[in-house]
Amino acid sequence: MGRQKRKQMKPRRLSKRKTEADRADQHDLYQKSVQAPEADIEFFTKVFEAQRGRAPLRMREDFCGTAYFSTEWCKSDPKRTAVGVDLSAETLQWGREHNLAEAPDDVRARVELIEGDVRSAHDVAPAELTCAMNFSFCVFKTRAELLEYFRAARAGLVEDGVFFCELYGGMEAIQEVEDHREVEGFTYIWQQARYNPIDHSTLCHIHFEFEDGSEIRKAFTYDWRLWTIPELRELMLEAGFREVRVYWEEVEDEEDSDPNTDELTGTGEYVEVTEVENQESWLVYIAAFV
Repeated sequence: MGRQKRKQMKPRRLSKRKTEADRADQHDLYQKSVQAPEADIEFFTKVFEAQRGRAPLRMREDFCGTAYFSTEWCKSDPKRTAVGVDLSAETLQWGREHNLAEAPDDVRARVELIEGDVRSAHDVAPAELTCAMNFSFCVFKTRAELLEYFRAARAGLVEDGVFFCELYGGMEAIQEVEDHREVEGFTYIWQQARYNPIDHSTLCHIHFEFEDGSEIRKAFTYDWRLWTIPELRELMLEAGFREVRVYWEEVEDEEDSDPNTDELTGTGEYVEVTEVENQESWLVYIAAFV
């Protein structure tokens, strides 16, 4: 009997254990660390009701991304509808597969998503309220581009509609800094990597770090122009809005703030202002009324 031929054994490949960063979903992390739609909806409704005497029902979300805000808007009232507009097909699809797919059928039926430029006319009914959240309009770097957008936003509103956007600023806004904030299960990092005082262009990144030491660097990158409040006010009025109001976040009293830091802590409450003392950093809502 001949010698039996030994079967060749392939070496076993050791599977690399996935890190928390490998398992994480960047869009989910963004929603958990950046967005707070319930608070935004409450504030927009409060301002709209005070000025127009009714609750807004039809909303348009420009630069809607995953349509998280649009979904929550329709959850907040069974009569509410939303149109979300964004250029990214991938991000819109993520929103459909996660935010909308997990929403009740009646909510899903009241959210319409459009892949397109927010400056283009879309075949949708005029909105009572339009918003551009998380400084998204700062992608427009020239006066002509931003004026075109504000005119489109104005044209897409009903006769007594309101447009809302957010803006950040303050002395820290033009510095190269990293801000770390703990969120449940991970750390959110906002990095201002570059600022040019000549044209106010700024480059910012969002990073995420996890408890196992893994990280996602440059999960999101923003190449913006950091606009100022008076620039936005002037452009909004030129675009055809009748009135522009600024709502400033209140800060805690010094005795209630952290004694280990000089930074003021925001309360999450916004009040209309016409004059205010500058701060290291600030966040405002700007409302433009038709």
